[in-house]
Amino acid sequence: MMNTLRKDTAIALLMGGPGSEREVSLVSGKAVMEALRQEGFTRVTPIEVGKENPVIPDGTELCYNLIHGTYGEDGTVQSFLENLGLPYTGAGSASSRICFDKILSKEIFLREGVRTPRSEVIELPGRPTLPLPLVIKPPCEGSSVGVEIVRDAEDLEAALKESARYSKRLLVEEYICGKELTVSILDGVALPVIHICPRSGFYDMRNKYPSMYGGEGTDYICPADLSEEETKAVQQEALKAYHALGVEVYGRVDLLLPDGGEPYVLEINTIPGMTGSSLFPKAAAAVGISYGELCTRIAEISLRCER
Repeated sequence: MMNTLRKDTAIALLMGGPGSEREVSLVSGKAVMEALRQEGFTRVTPIEVGKENPVIPDGTELCYNLIHGTYGEDGTVQSFLENLGLPYTGAGSASSRICFDKILSKEIFLREGVRTPRSEVIELPGRPTLPLPLVIKPPCEGSSVGVEIVRDAEDLEAALKESARYSKRLLVEEYICGKELTVSILDGVALPVIHICPRSGFYDMRNKYPSMYGGEGTDYICPADLSEEETKAVQQEALKAYHALGVEVYGRVDLLLPDGGEPYVLEINTIPGMTGSSLFPKAAAAVGISYGELCTRIAEISLRCER
């Protein structure tokens, strides 16, 4: 297997996919494609993926996976590429499946001692037993798709109905009031913490990508406005979660930090966004890694990765 990235490496760049994050994936893919070409890579072929397995061009030496969510982040495309004997970027099939399933991730977090909010799993038409306020999440969606925060009892039925559009099996977590933080991890190294500050509501698709979905947007503080002690605690808990789920190459860990408290891990994104407003490139830039260099390093690390 080739383990050295060259400027003439034949790269198939996969983007799109059948899931709810398709449009964001297309933006990520086009941005990375342009960056790789500007970095001097001469054989980058974009492949827009739909509902079927993609046709990979003959001679491809590396598949650059930028499919967010369903198919690209749940282990499906990874297994497909492994069966073809093709190297690909990012986490492997096993760790991808685990990270994409919030319920399975939660079980492993608890087993491995990763601090995470109290939770329960309900099968509709079942109802939560956790006290309000609480958070309802479909287990296998990204970018906060289907996530509902319930503060008042009269809002519970509508929230369950909305989340049920994505799954009849739901993860219910206690609501923790605190700073929304994220830690990007590249090759086992935690990058600066980012404080996520939505201008309204919470960090959903509308506020993540306001130009695409019409939200009010989000402000980002990088490095986050934390003490040195808090920063260390957040990064350590993120790394603990990353290693507990066996993530390879890179990923982004989302956490909450209550005032004066300890950090709680929510989830790990194994194909984090790579658009112009995405968080992983922001964290990398804070330590002097340009966007093009980041795209290149992800490819280099992936080719060296033992799966």
